[in-house]
Amino acid sequence: MKKKNIINLIKYHCEHNETGFRDEAYEIASDFDATGDSQIAHYLMALLAGADTLVPQTNDNTMPFLRKTPLTMDPLPLPIKIKDSIIGIANAVERSAGINKFLFQGAPGTGKTESAKQLARLLNRDLLVVDFDQVIDSKLGQTSKNIMELFNEINSFPQPESVAILFDEIDAIAMNRTDSNDLREMGRATSSILKGLDSLNSSVILIATTNLYQSFDKALVRRFDFTVDFNNYTREDLVDVAESISNFYLNKFKSCGRNNRLFRKIIQTMDPIPYPGDLKNLIKTSIAFSKPDAEFDYLKKLYDAIHPSSTPTDFGQLKERGFTLREIEILTGASKSQVARDLKEDKHEQ
Repeated sequence: MKKKNIINLIKYHCEHNETGFRDEAYEIASDFDATGDSQIAHYLMALLAGADTLVPQTNDNTMPFLRKTPLTMDPLPLPIKIKDSIIGIANAVERSAGINKFLFQGAPGTGKTESAKQLARLLNRDLLVVDFDQVIDSKLGQTSKNIMELFNEINSFPQPESVAILFDEIDAIAMNRTDSNDLREMGRATSSILKGLDSLNSSVILIATTNLYQSFDKALVRRFDFTVDFNNYTREDLVDVAESISNFYLNKFKSCGRNNRLFRKIIQTMDPIPYPGDLKNLIKTSIAFSKPDAEFDYLKKLYDAIHPSSTPTDFGQLKERGFTLREIEILTGASKSQVARDLKEDKHEQ
């Protein structure tokens, strides 16, 4: 909200200009929505529409165990099976199908947390993340008490249909209660989470993520309405994901050229191909650090990052990996004629 909005609002009120006042108020509501304060925006819109509504809970001091997180607009390319599961969850929630607790399990970097953000965006809900640093306490029994307070906090939202709660890496406080290596205190914490999930307001969406699914208490797993396995990536899926990430960042760096065929060939030289989290960092860094006056320098940097021990002028190795003369020229900076000459000489020496 800008100073001019406040000035105009007071001005229109003093002038009894109802149309101007409402238009300015709508602009303020839109501004709040654009900056992530959607609860305030919805409240203002409801007031302008003449609806009865409750004042939204926006004071962070009243939410000691939760923090609001911005929703990403970054691409999230997913395999069809996982994507269908996310869309299915959104459809079920929109239809009030009676399911509201979801578990995302999979290896680190597979897109669990980002998918939770995208799901909240699809459902037009604020995403509130549980702050485990505040929940976990060294005092005996206090962690369990904090968990109960956390769920009371969640169930007390005046507009529960406007929020989604994320227990990111829920294994931090919920492990197998019968595991002899587990602390008794954490067993009590798991029991408190089970009770909290049982009493959760049905209008609240709760998403938990974990990469320690096999160590989960089975009773906890049963509390979730649906589990999404994020380990369902094939090599081809990961190549497609990498290309999607690359295209997204290339749109931001206009000086870089596109050569998707060469890009995919570079990614396919990796064994194994990493999950999306690591791919994103690798690709983004290669593009951001590339020379602005060399449109394909990011491809060279990408290849060098993937194969740091390779000799830049080892044309024979590049050819064995399936790269053409033009592609070797891009990856090494040598001219095509030099590449062809050196490859010919190597062939004669053999």
